[in-house]
Amino acid sequence: MLRISRKLLIYLSSGTAHKPVRRAAMEDGAQPVFSFGIIADIQYADIEDGLNFLRTRKRFYRNSIQLLRNATRRWEEQRVRCVLQLGDIIDGFNKSHDTSEQALDTVIGEFEKSFADVHHVWGNHEFYNFCRETLLASPLNSAAKAGNGSDLIADDIYAYEFSPAPGFRFVLLDAYDVSLIGREENSEKYKRSVKLLQEHNNNPDLNHPPVFHGMEQRFVKFNGGFSKEQLLWIDEVLTLADQKQERVTVFSHLPVHPNATDPICLAWNYEAMLSVLRFHKSVVCFMAGHDHDGGYYIDESGIHHITLEGVIETRPDSNAFGTVYVYEDQMVLKGNGRISDKVLKYP
Repeated sequence: MLRISRKLLIYLSSGTAHKPVRRAAMEDGAQPVFSFGIIADIQYADIEDGLNFLRTRKRFYRNSIQLLRNATRRWEEQRVRCVLQLGDIIDGFNKSHDTSEQALDTVIGEFEKSFADVHHVWGNHEFYNFCRETLLASPLNSAAKAGNGSDLIADDIYAYEFSPAPGFRFVLLDAYDVSLIGREENSEKYKRSVKLLQEHNNNPDLNHPPVFHGMEQRFVKFNGGFSKEQLLWIDEVLTLADQKQERVTVFSHLPVHPNATDPICLAWNYEAMLSVLRFHKSVVCFMAGHDHDGGYYIDESGIHHITLEGVIETRPDSNAFGTVYVYEDQMVLKGNGRISDKVLKYP
């Protein structure tokens, strides 16, 4: 009841609701159409701090919930329209500690303290903890919140789209549609994934990248790719967005531009996705996680590729989240802590 009352107050108290918008006004006085929160790679676990896979970076497992709390409090003050969580919401270590459900409840509980709808993208750590069927039946399936958009494109592909405001569209992708960790071993997509990895990576442990440098490093077990069905679907969504003259932002756990991430974090068939995105004038931005160092690149089509810095490798005295203010002619990312501010002009 308390949460419902707070939501009603937000909508009824128009003066309060407009204050953050006035603070976000551009120098020319333009007001944003809406704003949304963005965060990636929380990887919460109630365990002691540790190191990353290569043992080169410290990971702050327990403290990541405090950094999420910092973010949700700020978003509540700013009255964001919605929040995009870009995957790896809890860490894979929860599985071996038999705490996956408990950890997920903790993080979801923190998100639910905010009035804003949260749209969840799935990353590799979601699949370390849960099978696809379980995820589809969990709070991490946020497709029902799309409202004026579409439901899932297929029973087993977690991708959907919706319009957060007239003239704008958000598309969430399933970057583990074709993968080893995101598919059952008896499925066709799993078998195709095994074949693809073995063609590019002869290591016994497929989590280790191939010895070749460059783009081949992406062929590892903790990555994945997009099926033909998903590529056809997003092409259709973007074609309609072109016709409606909408501005589209695409969200994925895996980045798809090699200049916006380390090659080891790229989607397997990133080139196929890039070719679809570049064909459509409606696409203005592609946001991803996975690479905890973050990255940014504006490609030749004018699409902004943003890879968000990961919460899990952010020191307790810093932060790693952003608020994006959406205007008629551009978006403005206001970063916190490790995430820098960016002005994202539309192509």
